[in-house]
Amino acid sequence: MSVGPRLVLATHNKGKLRELRELLRGQVPGLDVDTQVVDASAVGAPDVVEDQVTFQGNALLKARAVTAATGLIAIADDSGLAVDVLGGSPGIFSARWAGRHGDDQANIDLLLAQLGDISDEHRGASFICAAALATPEGFVAVELGHLPGTLLRERRGNGGFGYDPILQPEGYEISVAELSSEEKNAISHRGRAFRGLLPQIVKALAEQEGK
Repeated sequence: MSVGPRLVLATHNKGKLRELRELLRGQVPGLDVDTQVVDASAVGAPDVVEDQVTFQGNALLKARAVTAATGLIAIADDSGLAVDVLGGSPGIFSARWAGRHGDDQANIDLLLAQLGDISDEHRGASFICAAALATPEGFVAVELGHLPGTLLRERRGNGGFGYDPILQPEGYEISVAELSSEEKNAISHRGRAFRGLLPQIVKALAEQEGK
């Protein structure tokens, strides 16, 4: 069995890689998630311009590009926050809502300012994730996951990343950033999307191993 990478997550986000490894841990016989599930930087995969207009489209675009560049099975996700009173925005622009990609603090500050006058009953929002799988043979699959909740008026908690500190999931009295990693994986949009994709991941890895 090869000891090199077998599965690439098309991201440079260490938080996403950590979540995927934990979701896959123990699910695939013979897979060492800590060495064989890697991110794009570990295999020199190129960055991809996310120019699609849906989460599904961007996830598929990234997965296909990475598997084409590396010859490995690739997984990609595109996720964001959909706010009810903003008609689903920030949506695909979540990571750059304040104008600079990945500036979590600025994104949260801007969103909270935009919603400053919105009453609690109208602060509904959901995290949405599309997870895509692509294989060198051309097979693709996509799954969606949702985490509905309510937007808080100020940050709470130090865990997670992105908008986690300001979303309170349905049925909880704490923010996503206050959940343990196990709790978050159990209910998160990304966890739900990746779990939906898990049978296809296991099948693809098994087929790869059999070659």
